[in-house]
Amino acid sequence: MSRPRTWSRRTSAGLLASVVAAGAMTLTGGATAASASPPSETDVPKANPANALGSRDAKLLAEAEAKGDRSVTVIVATDKGEANDVAAGLARLGGTVSRQFDSVGYLLAKVPTGMVTQAATLPGVTAIDLDEAVPLPDPAPGDRTDVSAARKAPTPTAGATAPGAGTPAVNPFMPTHETGAVSFKQRHPQWDGRGVTIGIMDSGVDVAHPALQTTTTGERKIVDWVTATDPLEDASWRPMLTEVTGPTFTIGTQTWKAPAGTYRFNRFAESITAASAPAGDINRDGDTTDTFGILYDAVSHDIRVDTNQNFDFTDDAVMRPYKEKFDVAYFGTDNPATEIRERIPFVVEYREDVDTTPAGGPGLVDYVSIGLSESAHGSHVAGITAANDMFGNTAFDGAAPGAKLVSARACSWGGGCTYAALTTGMVDLVVNRRVDVVNISIGGLPALNDGNSARSVLYNRLINDYGVQIFISAGNSGPGVNTIGDPSVTSNVVSVAASASRESWLANYGSAVRTPYNLQPFSSRGPREDGGFKPNITAPGSAISTTPTWMPGVPVAEAGYALPPGYQMLQGTSMASPQATGAAALLLSAAKATHNGVTPAALRRAIYTSAKPIKNVSVHGQGNGLFDVNGAWKLLARGVETRDYELTAPVCTPISHLLTTPHQGTGLYNRCAATDGGQRPGVTKKYAVKVTRTSGPNKTVKHKLNWVGNDGTFRNAPKTLDLPLNKTVTFYVEARGEVGVHAAILRIDDPKTSVVDFEMSATVVIGADTKKPSHAITASGSVERNSTTSYFVTVPAGAGSLQVNLSGIATGSQTRFIAINPYGVPADPTATTQCYTNYSDPAVCKPQERSYDNPIPGVWEIEVEARRTSPALNNPYQLLARVQGVTVEPATIELPSVPTNVATPVSWSLKNGFGPVTVTGVGGALSSVASSRPTITEGTVQEYTVEVPAGATSFTARIGNTANLAADLDLRVFRGTTLVGQAADGDSEEAVTIANPVPGTYRVVVDGYAVDGAGGSTAYDYRDSFTASSLGSLSTASGSLTLANGATATVTGSVTASAAPAAGRTLYGELAVQTDEGAIIGRGSVSIGTIS
Repeated sequence: MSRPRTWSRRTSAGLLASVVAAGAMTLTGGATAASASPPSETDVPKANPANALGSRDAKLLAEAEAKGDRSVTVIVATDKGEANDVAAGLARLGGTVSRQFDSVGYLLAKVPTGMVTQAATLPGVTAIDLDEAVPLPDPAPGDRTDVSAARKAPTPTAGATAPGAGTPAVNPFMPTHETGAVSFKQRHPQWDGRGVTIGIMDSGVDVAHPALQTTTTGERKIVDWVTATDPLEDASWRPMLTEVTGPTFTIGTQTWKAPAGTYRFNRFAESITAASAPAGDINRDGDTTDTFGILYDAVSHDIRVDTNQNFDFTDDAVMRPYKEKFDVAYFGTDNPATEIRERIPFVVEYREDVDTTPAGGPGLVDYVSIGLSESAHGSHVAGITAANDMFGNTAFDGAAPGAKLVSARACSWGGGCTYAALTTGMVDLVVNRRVDVVNISIGGLPALNDGNSARSVLYNRLINDYGVQIFISAGNSGPGVNTIGDPSVTSNVVSVAASASRESWLANYGSAVRTPYNLQPFSSRGPREDGGFKPNITAPGSAISTTPTWMPGVPVAEAGYALPPGYQMLQGTSMASPQATGAAALLLSAAKATHNGVTPAALRRAIYTSAKPIKNVSVHGQGNGLFDVNGAWKLLARGVETRDYELTAPVCTPISHLLTTPHQGTGLYNRCAATDGGQRPGVTKKYAVKVTRTSGPNKTVKHKLNWVGNDGTFRNAPKTLDLPLNKTVTFYVEARGEVGVHAAILRIDDPKTSVVDFEMSATVVIGADTKKPSHAITASGSVERNSTTSYFVTVPAGAGSLQVNLSGIATGSQTRFIAINPYGVPADPTATTQCYTNYSDPAVCKPQERSYDNPIPGVWEIEVEARRTSPALNNPYQLLARVQGVTVEPATIELPSVPTNVATPVSWSLKNGFGPVTVTGVGGALSSVASSRPTITEGTVQEYTVEVPAGATSFTARIGNTANLAADLDLRVFRGTTLVGQAADGDSEEAVTIANPVPGTYRVVVDGYAVDGAGGSTAYDYRDSFTASSLGSLSTASGSLTLANGATATVTGSVTASAAPAAGRTLYGELAVQTDEGAIIGRGSVSIGTIS
């Protein structure tokens, strides 16, 4: 895009799938050592001003426009004190504000789709995001079993013992001792979380679980329960529209009883939960067809729910929002003869004056929420933070059993968790619910994960202005570099990676390992796209914890024991984050008990400084190390002075041009190919880093600089640095290393303070260049069960395919490889059940070989790992990665005229520019093609109409090759008025392909999103085509061809045209050059002018 970008939502992986590599970026070179006292600069670095609507949000807007949505939900961060003015501006644009928090500068609004751009540029708007849903993480480790199966046929495991009434506090099932939480509570039993309230932003917490009823002091554990979702988008919020009068009233053919008075009525249908854990059966009677009446007093806000379905509200108790009277009711009737609960608890809530006009409603309407847990996730997270007496065992607790909980549900019945709910719920938790610390174990992986969004602005404000620290899971997309998830990329959030001890691997999974302590393979690694330091710390990433009591107990089958209902073994950074949150609650509990005021900044500094580095684990994966409660408290008890710093360093990645300041970030990060500004193996590269101290003494302060986790790559940084207040100082760092990822932390510390004052993340990824004649890299080794190793290969522009092969596997070994593209986005499934040899379905994902056609140029990561169920502790392997590609000449054979149904000979010359291959020319049915080179102006759209006949096997629309290389054009395809495909990323190379299209009229819409500002224009290539056997065919006759690097060959064949194309269209045949492993590494075509 040509427009500047700040505070924008990151461009997602899907939408960036076809972004081409960024141009070369020059970083300071040479080997001159940095001086001890670099020169100062008087100006403090400032971000560039920019349009508040970023590229990702522009794409979401385009999708909404294409679908014909009348309005979209926007998350708006306003300048301080400007919320009212911005709300008024949105109203003038036809928008409606549903939630407003003036003190935070936050608005949640629905805005007419056509007015979003104007909304983004309103005075007082700091940042704006369009809402979207992210999936709730699936923490199931696979190979699990339900309670009955576990009891009938447990898998034998040496010494396997289930957790229960006799399990001690130090145990591997709920490994809170690994953070020091257990020993801290043993030393300070009164500082067990009491006095602290934890907010759980998740899928809802089970209010009926025995271990979530009371704190260690006998107080109520769950003190509030709210539904953070949008009433207009969550069917468990019921609009109370129908006015009725007691003592009887009739709805349809059914007569209801009610107390005397006037009420509002609606029903709740259990079927809305069909895609979630209740599976559509909330009263556990075996069907999904039940509905339950709701009676609401609009004056008193009393609520009654006809849980027994007898159409009589007089025998149903009055319910109030949970925080008022802690009212809980149940759907279903429990059978005391069974362990599992055959009833599901719920709470209620009301929201007044919801504006329904954006959804076509009658105006302001009161809504009632039926508050249910959507899945096991939220209850499991809550148990890790603060469960008390699990399994009825006074020694078996979560991290902070004395703490209280507030549950906020942000997820909607299988539809994911919306960013609007996560943001609104977070603001509500902090501002209205008075929590002391918050956990979020939800997020996603965008390609541009730079922590630059409206949500990040608001989260940072809540932390800084309200003194409430937020902990967020790092993500489960690892172990690739730069797979760190959003929103844990937010600067002041504590991002938590997931670890596992040898003891927990055995106890929770039945999996034996040699390594004493390691990261979980799935744990997302840093850094952020802008080089920012994420994740920050590590905590245990698996646990047996509380789940709803109406769900069966679910252990991992190989662990060899059963679990009772209400307990499951789950894994993920979703489990690591609440470990850290609970550990922080202990620190806050201690601070309150000793009357020590602790700010979030001081808390973070103490946690980061005291964290224990995990041996042989890179800092880009573990951050500062494993959370250490005792070490952090030693620092907090003495008092922590915090300082503020700003730092900018060079960033070079294929998408670093999309950063707020192109190619500059908050840490040093270079993942470019050597030809595009990246590191060459064994060659020194010099980087300029600028740092500004923005708080603290109004004098020059000497800081010590030292590296943590440095493998020798980073060198010649100054030993000390003199930092005046509010003046920028430049220093230099050199890097030299071999192929691989090299990461370190540069600590910038005033030794007179008790904590490390500041850190810079430094990460350099050096790819192996494939060279003539093989254009391949080979590797072999052995990977321990539950461990990973990575290789890095540079794929040059113009490559047709990256072919990866895994071999040399031991008998029965469960080993896999995963490719991670240069954006830090996995190109393969990362679930722990897929792509393994001797384990998963090869029809879904081939374990031994896969090709990545048209690979993004840059440094690819190929990681190899062995599954926890692999029968071998050590798993040997051989890895082969080959860059392949041929040029086809002529690219297009032009035949002015051919006779109908007569074969016309054709031939192409092939030249192999990469590694040796065996290829075959593959033809197929002919296509009818329309192509042109029109010109489009920014802000306009152009449409093309295509009649696709019956029998067509594919339809493709494609644009690209813009005259203005910075132009950003988008592509959408409709069948009639229905959107059937779209492509929209940061450039103009877009294509949509529809397999086996329904015959009919298709509209192709090209959107001139950005072309150098208003009035700017560009020429571009347009092409659409449909393929059908009725048009004719292209056949080849050359058979297999073996081509060494640089070799040439000829593919021969013939083209037969069977039908003339429509006016303005041309017949084309396509030649695909396919390897013997199925990769397409080159293409050619034949164009037919007329048919005689």
